[in-house]
This record gives sequence, structure tokens and C-alpha cells, in this order.
Amino acid sequence: PPTAGGHLPTIATSSLLRTSRDSALRSPGIQWQDPDSHSHSRDTRKLNMYQAVRDAMATALIKDDTSLVFGEDVAFGGVFRCTLNLAEEFGRERVFNTPLTEQGIAGFALGLAAMGHTAIAEIQFSDYIFPAFDQLVNEAAKIRYRTGGAYDVGRVTLRAPCMSVGHGGLYHSQSPEGFFLGAQGLKVVIPRSPLQAKGLLLASIRDPNPVIFLEPKILYRSTIEQVPTEDYHLPLSSAEVLIPGDSLTLLSYGTPLYHCETALSLLRSPPPELEHLVPPSLRSAKVELIDLRTIVPWDIASIVESVNKTRRLVIVHEAPSLGSISSEIAAEVTKRLFLKLEAPVRRVTGWGTPVPLAWEGLWGPGEVRVLDAVLETLMY
Repeated sequence: PPTAGGHLPTIATSSLLRTSRDSALRSPGIQWQDPDSHSHSRDTRKLNMYQAVRDAMATALIKDDTSLVFGEDVAFGGVFRCTLNLAEEFGRERVFNTPLTEQGIAGFALGLAAMGHTAIAEIQFSDYIFPAFDQLVNEAAKIRYRTGGAYDVGRVTLRAPCMSVGHGGLYHSQSPEGFFLGAQGLKVVIPRSPLQAKGLLLASIRDPNPVIFLEPKILYRSTIEQVPTEDYHLPLSSAEVLIPGDSLTLLSYGTPLYHCETALSLLRSPPPELEHLVPPSLRSAKVELIDLRTIVPWDIASIVESVNKTRRLVIVHEAPSLGSISSEIAAEVTKRLFLKLEAPVRRVTGWGTPVPLAWEGLWGPGEVRVLDAVLETLMY
């Protein structure tokens, strides 16, 4: 009989999560703000992702007296509790609510940054970032260039929950990162876990460029890791190899990384109902799983290096394929490695429709669709 927990990995039991102190402290690329401390004296805490996001903002508020946190309902803890008790800890002059106006939140953040403050703003759902679009792509992305460096709004970080939860529908489950691909001057970052969220958020807050930090909302409570208590950051524009391999490169970010992990488990050990679809010769294929992490500007060198080795590429994300980051990656990889590719670049994405409320679970790139793409690319 099947085990009580089932045969397939879930987000909660994922091997991609660092659940021990030692593995957390050895995370690739981790950079300590206090490098003089010895690793054996560093400590970690068990946190989920919304707690790690809160921890990063608290660290920024402690270390930087000019930093401010604001947005709709953030003084009450926010709809996902990411700012829980920050107003009580740091005062309502530094952590405060704003009116319900995304354009105003973004514009206010730019004004604060131009006057020397560090602005950490929240858009309650990434689906509502579009009223702020002009402030972000026409102002935040261009002010330094437009003024010849006289004005700088690099100290703006705009946080927003993104991706689907299975019942959010067309107004609460979108992945808008593709809309910002053409806005030269902005960075877009999406973490996969608590440790990543804290390190990447602190890096975003301290980056000299405005950053849009999108947080997969279904991971707020479903991912739990040991997270270093000290101040650290992880490099932006740097992809991370999660599972090394040489047969195929599987590239994703955010929630779909866990679908990819499940797909690889199905590839290695298919259940009886799928055995006839997975040739035994392919079950030992070594697939390299990579987390992109920074969407704009993405890590071209690491992806090209991986595909140059595996000669096959499958890209997975929730946003629809048209005008997406997978379009850019596929084009760039094909241009650089056309004569080395042994199969066309395959993309597994959300369908080209609004996110349907009733069928949201089937709309995104689930593990079966990822497995199908991996098999087709390996057999090509």
C-alpha cells in the first residue's frame, strides 16, 4: 500500500528546501553583512516565507534609519501578514498605511527615494500593479538616465504577491513579470523559499536600482526553511543550479520549481498508470534543474553554460507564453547555441487566457505537463 505521505514530493517535503542549520548556512552565494563572524557562531530560525519577508524588512528598518515601509493595510500586518507588528516595533511614522491608490504608492515611493529615503512599498496583489505602470516604467526606470544622474530612485523596492493559489481567478492569480521586460532600468526578482526571500529581498532593498520583488503567495505558508538570523543577502541576476545534470536543462522560478521537482520524481519512478508512457531508457536521465531567481536582468551566462552542456532546454513558468521571459531565453539560447541544440527549446507556461476561476488548477504548468515536455525533448 502507498505510504501515508504519498510517493511524490510536495512543497512541504521538497528537497529543494534547506531544513537544517548547516545546509542553510552553506547556501550558494550567501554573503554576510558581518563577514568577520565565524560560521560556527551563526544561528538559524525555522521560518515560513511570509515570516522571512517580515524578517528582511525588520533588518532593513534596523540597519537603515531612512527606510520606510508602507502600502495598503501594512500597519495592520498586511493581507498576508508580511508586515505583522512592524508598526508597533518601529513606529507608525516608519510603517504606515496608504490610501487605496497603486499609482500614488509608487509615485510616493519615487519621491521618497529621490529625497534620500529607502522606500519599501507594497502593492497588495501584483494584479493591481497596473495602475502604477506609468510610474514604474516611465519614471522609476528612467529618472537616473533622464537627469544625467542628478536624481536617483534606486532605493525603491516594490513588493507584491504573485502567481496562483488555485482559487484566485483572473484578478488575484496573475504573473505580471513579463510586462516589465522592456523597461530598461528596472529589476524583477522572484524567490522560491524563505531563505531565498530574505536574502534576495535585502539585496533588492540595497541595490542601486529600483526593484520589483514578486512573492509567490501560495509559498507564504507552504514553504518552511531554516533561515539565518543574521543580516545576509543573495546575489541578484544570478541563477542557482538546484539539481545538477547533463541530459537536459529544466529552468523555472517561483512556485513552478516544485512542479518541476515532482515531474522529475515521476520521470525516475512513474506510478503504474504512467509506466507505459515513460520509456525505461529515459528514467535514468540526469536533468539539471535551475532556479532563475532574477527575471530582469536574467543570468544569461549560467543558462548558456548549462544548455551548452545538456544540449536541451525546457522552460517552465506560470505567465502565458506570449511576450514572456521564456520567449527571451528561448531566443537568446537558440541564437548562441543553435548548432549544439539536439532538440527545439520547449516552453511550458500558463495558457493564453485570463486565469479561469473554476479551472485554475489546470491552467498553470502542472507536473504532468512538465513531464510531457521533458519526455518529448529527451526523445527528440
